[in-house]
Amino acid sequence: MDLNLSSAEKLSAALRAGEVTSVEVTDEAIARIERDDKVINAICVPDFDRARAAAHRADRARARGQDRPLLGIPVTVKESYNMAGLPTTWGMPQHRNYVPAEDAVQVSRLEAAGAVVLGKTNVPLGLQDIQSFNEIYGTTNNPWDHGRTAGGSSGGSAAALACGFGALSIGSDMAGSLRTPAHFCGVYAHKPTIGLAATRGMVTPPAPALPTDLDLAVVGPMARTPRDLTLLLDVMAGPDPLTHGVAYDSSLPPTRHERLGDFRVLILDEHPLIPTGSAVREGVNRVADALADGGARVERHSPLLPDMAEAGTLFMQLLFSGSIAYFPVDEYEQLRSRAGELSADDQSLGAAQLRAMVFSHRDWLAAYNRRELHRHGWRQLFAEFDAVVCPITPTPAFPHDHDPDLLGRRIDIDGVEYPYFDQLVWAGLATMPGLPATAIPAGRSPEGLPVGVQLIGPMFEDRTPLRLAELLEPKIGGFQAPVVRAPDQASASPSAPRPLLHQSPAGQSSADSGMPTQVRDGCHGGG
Repeated sequence: MDLNLSSAEKLSAALRAGEVTSVEVTDEAIARIERDDKVINAICVPDFDRARAAAHRADRARARGQDRPLLGIPVTVKESYNMAGLPTTWGMPQHRNYVPAEDAVQVSRLEAAGAVVLGKTNVPLGLQDIQSFNEIYGTTNNPWDHGRTAGGSSGGSAAALACGFGALSIGSDMAGSLRTPAHFCGVYAHKPTIGLAATRGMVTPPAPALPTDLDLAVVGPMARTPRDLTLLLDVMAGPDPLTHGVAYDSSLPPTRHERLGDFRVLILDEHPLIPTGSAVREGVNRVADALADGGARVERHSPLLPDMAEAGTLFMQLLFSGSIAYFPVDEYEQLRSRAGELSADDQSLGAAQLRAMVFSHRDWLAAYNRRELHRHGWRQLFAEFDAVVCPITPTPAFPHDHDPDLLGRRIDIDGVEYPYFDQLVWAGLATMPGLPATAIPAGRSPEGLPVGVQLIGPMFEDRTPLRLAELLEPKIGGFQAPVVRAPDQASASPSAPRPLLHQSPAGQSSADSGMPTQVRDGCHGGG
């Protein structure tokens, strides 16, 4: 058994059987990181001494007859989570020396479950990108092609899993930050239903770690198998003990079906706001074929599907409308002027984003109410279907692009360029209404790059897309380990970005004018 690429489930079985110790598993993981991470740069804050101490404690606990869900299992944590004694910077140079005094609630839950934390994984500046690079820690490279991105903002976690640097990782997602890196690196991730897992301590430094209810952002698990996603979600799920947890705990319903042939699945491969690249379309079709071969009811169209063009625009409005909360007044006024110059006929996503950045509260409430109508539409759709299969982004991993003008960046889709952030609309399909979505590997592109898709499920029925992912795993191949290449020119990190953030007195952050921020009110963002 390859200890570094084994699932957490198999490692737990081996540990319980006495076939291996946590110290041995942890030492193997550390050795692999020290050998291979020089060219990947996934682990930005190693914590090996404390990891070895935790592994010794896990072995002693097991010798006393104790068992816990993750006892002795090596894991990693996204850099944006507070960990006592380690820096939390979100890649922002002005916070390179910020060290929180207490753990995020999810880090505490990992440790209570017996996990061995190897260290923290790399992120983009302010978690604001579909790539993972910053001035402090440099660039994380895709394990399949070092000249391409591992995704963002949980790119370090996805790359770490693909390389065997720990069995599990925890990340976060608002605009695809769990799902896109999983898609780019060929691993699994799950964006939970909004509010299912407490987020306290996943907060912009140096803001206090308060138990807030976030509007779009969630925290969630990443793994190499769907069963491991479920294992880790069960550790993460539950309200914050300081607020909702005073009154109740979470109890997720079981999956709707156990057999693949019982599932009713809607397949989507076209979006009205952006084309789908051929490699991703083929990945969606591979999953559709596997479902049909397994006896599932597969449909390509439904009148119950909420309007996707409106959904994409509404997602961008909700995403961007909070981005100006801490802008200096003069920059806010510049945005108002730019928005006022837009033609009424300009209904592009870029125009929607700019208008949203100067929304009044009345405007925002109107968007909020339209979201509730979409949520009701999804409830009606999920009375007839159990899951929706669709892309995560229109393409596989793209080449590193560190142009500091984010609005000037473009994404190449089968030879045609489109605005960089327009690719977020697929991730927003699940994020805007707060639905659970499981990212799964779905084969390779003609160039050999991983291609993933997402399985969107009914609200608070997270176990349904997770079970579907498990049933599909043997049919479409699941995780496959990349060959970690030797350093070459492609793996060299491009120049670091200029800072994009303004720091508010309250410790919250906002991007410079004309650039969306997904850092607001202590929440996170990124691709």
